[in-house]
Amino acid sequence: MNVSDAQYWDNRYRTRDFPWDAGAPTTPLVTYIDGLQDRNLRILIPGGGYGHELAYLWDKGFHHAFLLDFAPHTRQHIRSLYPQVPDAHILTRDFFAHTGQYDLILEQTFFCALDPARRQAYADQVYRLLVPGGCLAGVLFSFPLTTEGPPFGGDEAEYRRYFRAFPQVDISPCHNSIKPRMGNEYFIRLTR
Repeated sequence: MNVSDAQYWDNRYRTRDFPWDAGAPTTPLVTYIDGLQDRNLRILIPGGGYGHELAYLWDKGFHHAFLLDFAPHTRQHIRSLYPQVPDAHILTRDFFAHTGQYDLILEQTFFCALDPARRQAYADQVYRLLVPGGCLAGVLFSFPLTTEGPPFGGDEAEYRRYFRAFPQVDISPCHNSIKPRMGNEYFIRLTR
């Protein structure tokens, strides 16, 4: 198993082996998105899978939102589920090689799916992709890190170490997780 390989993820999507997919955007991100006022924000959803959050953003008028996933099968599935989202907003590429500038990066199951050895590289890449004042927001799992996964867990102290370059870091227990994840998530807001 190589969780850093696009073929690994493409195979999981093709065989419908993605138990983390809730079939819709989860409550923490819906609540967060519903609180956003500026519809002109440039938003990136890395490792966005089947695009539930992208479609939700699009339907709410956030037409500068982009999903990035390196599993080619996800693009086809998003196109069939959410035809209202323009193809140009579905990026099939490696997050770590991606360039661009965003006001907001939404985190939903991507960080926890990465090989834990790549977590610092993720934090560094997010920092590069955000404009000054930009924000990383979303959920991280709060169960102990194990070698079994994905998903891989972690704790607040570990997460704070990865994101130490961010001047403002808010990590708190998630109070509105979906039922299967209740008590196992942090909600994060990190400002560059």
